[in-house]
Amino acid sequence: MLFLKVRLLDIDLLDLVLINPEDIKSSQYFPGDRVVLIYKNKEEIGTIYSSTLVNRGEIGITKELAKSLKVKEGELITIKHADKPRSLAYIKKKMDKNKLSKEEIFLIVDEMVNNKLTNIEISAFVTSLYINGMDMDEIEALTIRMAETGEMVEWESLVFDVHSIGGVPGNKYALLTVPIVASAGLKIPKTSSRAITSAAGTADVMEVLTRVDLSIEEIKNVVKETNGCLVWGGALNLAPADDITINVERPLGIDPKPLLLSSVMAKKLAMGVSKLLIDIPIGREVKVKDEKEGNKLAREFIELGERLNITTECALTYGNQPIGRAIGPALEAKEALETLEDPYKGANSLVDKATHLAGILLEMGGIAPAGEGKEVAEELLFRKAHDKFMDIIVAQGGKEVRSEEIEVGKYFIDIVSPKDGYVIELSNNKITKIAKEAGAPNDKKAGVYLNVKVGDKVEKGDLLFTIYSSSEDRLKNAIKLARTLYPIKVEGVLIKRIVRF
Repeated sequence: MLFLKVRLLDIDLLDLVLINPEDIKSSQYFPGDRVVLIYKNKEEIGTIYSSTLVNRGEIGITKELAKSLKVKEGELITIKHADKPRSLAYIKKKMDKNKLSKEEIFLIVDEMVNNKLTNIEISAFVTSLYINGMDMDEIEALTIRMAETGEMVEWESLVFDVHSIGGVPGNKYALLTVPIVASAGLKIPKTSSRAITSAAGTADVMEVLTRVDLSIEEIKNVVKETNGCLVWGGALNLAPADDITINVERPLGIDPKPLLLSSVMAKKLAMGVSKLLIDIPIGREVKVKDEKEGNKLAREFIELGERLNITTECALTYGNQPIGRAIGPALEAKEALETLEDPYKGANSLVDKATHLAGILLEMGGIAPAGEGKEVAEELLFRKAHDKFMDIIVAQGGKEVRSEEIEVGKYFIDIVSPKDGYVIELSNNKITKIAKEAGAPNDKKAGVYLNVKVGDKVEKGDLLFTIYSSSEDRLKNAIKLARTLYPIKVEGVLIKRIVRF
């Protein structure tokens, strides 16, 4: 064993452990060794790296690792060799393109959640799923175990949910869909994520208006009072293995199909959802590129739902440009409120998507006859949804608010059209990059507001979009990026003139 003094590192790699080369030389440890870090009654797994960034007698660990161990800088911790995880053999089995049994998958998930696997080993598992995939038996086992290793919620009656696989900027449909469905008498406890690669997750948008870090007991009370909620799933211990794999997927820039399916369905299974609608956006810059691919993914979600006893339907939706005009937490909250206050003033894409999805849920819940759900949803949007949304905001710990009270970034700039013509292209990816450069989602007041959409006619000098930020420096950086990326393409009717030689 070694006894070393903690030195905190500002590094993201959770299991990285730095030890001075001289300490390693005089020990039985080598770079790359798996070790157990022990502080009082807490244990965590780490991987040794040799580095002169730490002095002799010190051990460099990440702030996250220190938080998990509940140890402070300068305190002594013990390290010893760690046993080799049993699941490594099964990870290699999947790397070799073999099918895993239910028991083998359960063990991988268990050792992942119990911190017995390093980031490198988890990365190997995630990469093997990306390359080799899984069949539905394996995905079912993965989903069940991911759910079972966290908290499982039970309800006294049927509960509904809607989930988008994401990729479209400004996708604040849930702030309309949930109160529409709740106002019809169906229970819809919506758990959402914060932004991972986007400029705003649903939880980021909702947090502008009210609390989102509710406990399970608080969620049940809100749903009992209002029929619905919009909360952050990260505040709950639902499918903890999902958060672990996401932290590996993000830097690798991959989203393996088995994890896409299990990530969504494990959290719905853990949340006790009875009937689920999956929104699958289709477009050149989102996860699903065309209708054929969307149909295949939808069938997989529906089959997995059947295996888990969750009645599942899917909606393929247009994803080639942002939903509505606002991208960024405060801007999206403001746009959602404006639409609830007066749906006639809402962006067509936002109202259309929110009511289509709500309509499907109303039909699934027997509130609306088949084929008439959207019409019923539109009526509820005009008559009841705003008041129901205010009820939800208050029940979650906020207060009633009007759209004009929502503050956006005090620094802003208007970007205008360089010529006459038509908007022929609007890039989701580029708009998202600009909004993030301005500070979103961490700066909730930052983002982009679009004045045009594809097909609009513009003249030279007309406003295309506005960038907002709480930071003058951030805004300047976003302006530079916008002028480099050209996220909105304007062209005239005449593309090219060809003459005789």
